[in-house]
Amino acid sequence: MNAIKGTKIARYAGALRALKEEDRLRGLKARAGVDFTSNDYLALASAPRMKQAVSAALEAGTPIGAGGSRLLRGNCEEHERLEADAAKFFGAEAALFFGGGYVANFAVLSTVPQRGDLLVLDSLVHASIHEGARAGRADIRISSHNDPQSVESTIRDWRAEGGLGRVWIVAESLYSMDGDFAPLEDLVAIADRHDAFLMVDEAHATGVYGEQGRGLTAAYEGRENLLVLHTCGKALGASGALVTASGVLRDFMINRCRPFIFATAPSPLMAVAVREALAILREEPERQRNLAKLVAFTHREMGVRGLRSLQQSQIVPYIVGDNARAMQLASSLQARGFDARGIRPPTVPPGTARLRISLTLNVGEDDVRAMLNALVEETRGEIQ
Repeated sequence: MNAIKGTKIARYAGALRALKEEDRLRGLKARAGVDFTSNDYLALASAPRMKQAVSAALEAGTPIGAGGSRLLRGNCEEHERLEADAAKFFGAEAALFFGGGYVANFAVLSTVPQRGDLLVLDSLVHASIHEGARAGRADIRISSHNDPQSVESTIRDWRAEGGLGRVWIVAESLYSMDGDFAPLEDLVAIADRHDAFLMVDEAHATGVYGEQGRGLTAAYEGRENLLVLHTCGKALGASGALVTASGVLRDFMINRCRPFIFATAPSPLMAVAVREALAILREEPERQRNLAKLVAFTHREMGVRGLRSLQQSQIVPYIVGDNARAMQLASSLQARGFDARGIRPPTVPPGTARLRISLTLNVGEDDVRAMLNALVEETRGEIQ
């Protein structure tokens, strides 16, 4: 019996050995040390107001679980209130709440673009976007990263080849591994010129950028041809995702989106938490300002130490290159009390293994100085 069992799982053991040999084997590690890795940018995950809102909801009788899909008994008033508040907050016609950012991207892209349409994906968009696109029925083409000309050329080439459907341009407003910003103004103009839709994943910008943390698409919300994903598990400190769009697209997703129709609805308590997070964004603007100050401080301090600062966002990549060295450097910083993690292919392109340093209000300037000093000490002779 053991021999048979061993034969059945041999292929999986072999795949794991191969990953280990390439210094790409992943494993779970408990959180420890000063936070330079989470996406809890505004430190809302443990904020007293968030805890109080959830506690009060429990006391008032809000259930922990929804008990069913939204189209059955799982549609709770907490979901409805959140979606109404979110649409108003972000300036959209409508909003729809999903259980997470990954499932929301997958759901939208596998449902809304139709057969004969074209999806133009920026080469560095999230894996969930690629997976959703592949699961859908539209044609897929990849444009060069943050290159509007590449997007436009891709559309024109597809039309020249006989493409007749609707075009969907898909980008992130702030890219999660490089910390760089999308050329949104150019992408909006291209979408208008080609009568196309623009879908923007604001996962790392919601709460951090835009007036009251409404994101980098705030100036464009409310357009019929714009669909935006606002992740709730990063700066909003909870979990889930809000998709803002026209009322027609919201109704279409409710009727046709299988990951929405057949999934148990998100916890009503999470809807309460996200609604409170939006209230905090409106009422405590100092969080956004303080994070901006910390980001500017960090990039200045990096310059003083001779560390290259490629972008100016709260996501700070320190490119190492070699997989093993990146993981070794991360381990060295962790041993010194700083929770910084190494990122390897396939999450990032081959040869660009890195530390992804994340700046949040869970740390202060003294923490940043100490972490940067440790990084310099651990990389003497190999500073970027």
